Amino acid sequence: MKLTISRRIGTFAGDRRMVLLLILAACLLAGRAWLAAHPQHDPWAPLDLRHPVGWATEAKLRALRDDVRACRAVLERSDIAHEVLEPAGEGACRREDRTRLGDFPLSPTIPPVTCPAAIALLLWERDVLDPAARRIFDSKIAEIEHLGAYSCRRLYGRDEDHWSEHATANALDIAGFVLEDGTRINVMRDWRGEGDEGRFLREVRDGACGSFATVLSPDYNAAHADHFHLDMSARWRGVCR
Repeated sequence: MKLTISRRIGTFAGDRRMVLLLILAACLLAGRAWLAAHPQHDPWAPLDLRHPVGWATEAKLRALRDDVRACRAVLERSDIAHEVLEPAGEGACRREDRTRLGDFPLSPTIPPVTCPAAIALLLWERDVLDPAARRIFDSKIAEIEHLGAYSCRRLYGRDEDHWSEHATANALDIAGFVLEDGTRINVMRDWRGEGDEGRFLREVRDGACGSFATVLSPDYNAAHADHFHLDMSARWRGVCR
């Protein structure tokens, strides 16, 4: 009798383990299927900028900081028009990564920047600038006015200090925006305004912090009274003000 009960208990325990294994296998298969349908959340799926931002996007972007080849592969995979330029400059201002977007509303020109900075610009325009312009002004972004990307100098032009991210074109200074309906928004003029232009500027400044490592605005200091400084420094998350 005891032997029979023991066998039944053993059989029940074995059946329970089998059921649990089947449930686990079903969950794993369902999870893999869900990730396949939502690659933005899959840490193993190649980054494609046509996908929405997901749980795994930031980690994938962070991995591109020191891998120019992988970064440019993302642009290719995402079907982003761009041009790869030859390295230029010397010493601390040597620019090994010179990537120029081929179709982007920067004005007056589209300057070469680092590949990570180019990707950050793409995400900022897609996920922050255009949605904010549509919601606040019912118009799209026509031009993003900038003051330049490359400048072989140290921070604030000092003789001795850390080199600026501009020294390698890993940064861009944004002065204003022009919308398709003709509305002009200027950082110097509109930043502290109470109207839609000021609200737009403050919203897109905050939104830039999700794409760029460092975002500096007129709130930071007087040197940035007329522009946003956006860069992709190695620290990934720096000042956002």
